[in-house]
Amino acid sequence: MAETWPRPVPLVGDTTSASQRAADPTGWAMGEQVRDALHRVVGARRDVRRFRPDPVPADVLERVLSAAHAAPSVGHSQPWRFLVVQDAGTRDRAAVLTDRERLRQAAQLEPDAARRLLDLQLEGVREAPLGVVVCCDRRTPAAGVLGRATFPDADLWSCAAAIQNLWLAARAEGLGLGWVTLFRPEELAGLLGLPDGVVTLGWLCLGWPDERPPAPGLERAGWSRRLPLSDVVLHDRWPVDDAGAPAAPPSHLRAPGRQAVVAARDQADRLLTPPGSLGVLDRAVDGVVALGGAGTSGGTLVLVAADHPVAAHGVSAYSPGVTRDVVHAAVGGTSLGATAARTAGLGVCVVDAGVSGDPVPGATVRRPVDPRGDLVDRPAMTPEDARRSLDAGRELGRVAAAAGLVALGEVGVGNTTVAAALACGLLDADPADAVGLGSGADAEVLARKRQVVGEALGRARRSSPALTRDPVVALAELGGPELAALAGVVLGAAEAGSAVVLDGYATSVAALAAVRLEPGVQPALVAGQRSRERGHELVLQDLGREPLLDLRVRAGEGVGAALASGLLLAGLALRRETARVDS
Repeated sequence: MAETWPRPVPLVGDTTSASQRAADPTGWAMGEQVRDALHRVVGARRDVRRFRPDPVPADVLERVLSAAHAAPSVGHSQPWRFLVVQDAGTRDRAAVLTDRERLRQAAQLEPDAARRLLDLQLEGVREAPLGVVVCCDRRTPAAGVLGRATFPDADLWSCAAAIQNLWLAARAEGLGLGWVTLFRPEELAGLLGLPDGVVTLGWLCLGWPDERPPAPGLERAGWSRRLPLSDVVLHDRWPVDDAGAPAAPPSHLRAPGRQAVVAARDQADRLLTPPGSLGVLDRAVDGVVALGGAGTSGGTLVLVAADHPVAAHGVSAYSPGVTRDVVHAAVGGTSLGATAARTAGLGVCVVDAGVSGDPVPGATVRRPVDPRGDLVDRPAMTPEDARRSLDAGRELGRVAAAAGLVALGEVGVGNTTVAAALACGLLDADPADAVGLGSGADAEVLARKRQVVGEALGRARRSSPALTRDPVVALAELGGPELAALAGVVLGAAEAGSAVVLDGYATSVAALAAVRLEPGVQPALVAGQRSRERGHELVLQDLGREPLLDLRVRAGEGVGAALASGLLLAGLALRRETARVDS
């Protein structure tokens, strides 16, 4: 038996180990008594409108506000500010605002609903010994707070969570709370002197209740009733019948199950090193292990090559003959990509997917059958060729997966233009954000590339409205045979349970098409590198993948994927051979 070592126990933070958590997944529970008490508090929360005049002790108020301050907040931004109002004059002026707004709103309702609104008790603004106005300080730009760039209103949700914490803590203390939002926000802000960028979420009346309602007030008043839980719980996707939403695209691939994902993390936690000590590499290794590749020690670089008619528009600094030269060298094992693959312990499969001239001797030939277009005037391929290329790549991916990792590479003069056009089609992006210099180009070539991509995108959008929704249509309109084949390689390798290591822009766009076809592919992807191409970051963000390397590589040929594969194989070896702890 291999020697084990005592587990280093951190003096701060989480002191548990993966084995402890696996042995007792419920070990974080606080016990039946605490659980039942929490549910009693939640079930007894009420919107209180009538209050006793007795003051709230300072220590009780501090406990309640501390609970609010412990709420979850987006990016730990803590945007809430609790403005405690005790001044009678301020409360009187606030009450006038609520009375005014209640009449305004009642005037917009049908008579019966208006009468019920006017019957609601709102005197708590005056009666309650305390008013707490929860404000949200929104002056920090959304992009500067983790989580708000995608959901700018998450700071408001954080403040709502603080209100819920405050409400439950108040109920546990025996206090009553009423949430009043019958204010014009700008009028309440003016009353309290709030600066621009600070908004209110209403007025909380806080004090000892002069009522003990057995059920929610609006429910008792006949305003509405609580829906059954079954009416508000949906599964996986919004029902088609309710909104006419399209059905989810069928996917025959599945991501690794929860057991496999957790087992991979547990394995890493038993190493004689702090969890996550290898950073991004640790996460990539976890992904390979979850796929079942813990013992992987090798793999294959699948290098797919094609020329492109769009090169005739002057979008590259090189002549089309370069593609053929590089493919010949790759077959002979002396190209930069083939050499990098060999250095990393990978085999090489060279695929001729459409190199100009006769098929390249020694390469696996998977060339289009039909005539090809230049993207600007005609589609890149026929839909039939796009499907044939996908199918051919899928079979190549299954075969390559037998050797371990599958790294992707491409060769083709002009293919960064094609990749940018396809990225714009799939992401509905602007060419200015997706078109880069490519290899060796200058400002003049860049301007031509942007113009060509813009014209190609306009033509494709006019002829194929389903461009962004159907990856096969996008590949046929704006892609190329090597990108379609690479998308197929991704699908085939993922089906076979192998991790797929991406190289630069073109291979990542191909992977994007594969994910749009089969969302279950995404966990199999490892971003090998971040290239210098302008649109590559957009594609990696959409794929949700952080690259292992950022070396400003511009070689193509799978060089970055090979280097990253070597690093990934080293990470797997470290995972296998590093000493273990005993618990």
